[in-house]
Amino acid sequence: MDKSCARTVDVSEIMQAIRKLAMNTTSNVPKCAISALEDAYLREESPVGKEVIRQILENHRIAREESVPACQDTGVAMLFIEVGQDVRFTGGDLYEAINEGVRQGYIQGYLRKSIVTDPLFERVNTGDNTPAVIYTDIVPGTNIKIMFAAKGGGAENMSGLVMLPPAAGVEGVRKFVIDQVRKAGPNPCPPIVVGVGIGGTFDRVALLAKKAVIRDVGSSNPHPKYAQLERELLEEINKLGIGPQGFGGRTTALAVNIEFAPCHIASLPVACNLNCHAGPHDSILI
Repeated sequence: MDKSCARTVDVSEIMQAIRKLAMNTTSNVPKCAISALEDAYLREESPVGKEVIRQILENHRIAREESVPACQDTGVAMLFIEVGQDVRFTGGDLYEAINEGVRQGYIQGYLRKSIVTDPLFERVNTGDNTPAVIYTDIVPGTNIKIMFAAKGGGAENMSGLVMLPPAAGVEGVRKFVIDQVRKAGPNPCPPIVVGVGIGGTFDRVALLAKKAVIRDVGSSNPHPKYAQLERELLEEINKLGIGPQGFGGRTTALAVNIEFAPCHIASLPVACNLNCHAGPHDSILI
């Protein structure tokens, strides 16, 4: 490595950035989601559905102005971190700093702590919402990009994954996604964002769906065929009639986002991850 191009970053800087993200993200719904809700309000034909969207928008306004969470479920702290390959960390362990940022953010921000130590036998709350779920990618350069997402349990519980035979094709993917949303019904607090992962392996396809669900509402996959499938799935989902908060209407989803990856010739993994209309996430570049 050319030392002239290297950059040194103290992990305390990462900790402080994550602390701020944790405290601010849950009260500031992404602007793209607010715009999509405003558009949905104008299009919604159901009087009840329209009133629900109005109340959702009012809730988000209050959350933003009073700096309080838009939803009581401030979720699992998920961190997607892109680290420039020419960055060198000093001052301690990077993952310990990340968890300390989450710990301080959730405690100082008076956010609900939702993590238990043992998933099956001893479901004791950790008291600080750690450990976080951390994904790290190494990328060229000297920058560090941190994406923070607070993933609520209600929507997360409605996720699904299937290993389809390749012969299932587009129609098999379409049926799985539509069925998943239909089964979810009102549980993920619609209007929802639907993240779809296609390809990879059993484990990677779930991560693809997770990355898809926190992509900006209104963005499209750069591949034209996948972008077309996103539009078609969104139209079909909004014909299900589930509607805002499950009270009926034409606004069940605000977006369908697809991410894909190469896979084995014998496989067609598909995963579906749902987010509520708030879907709190934000990022920072260091």
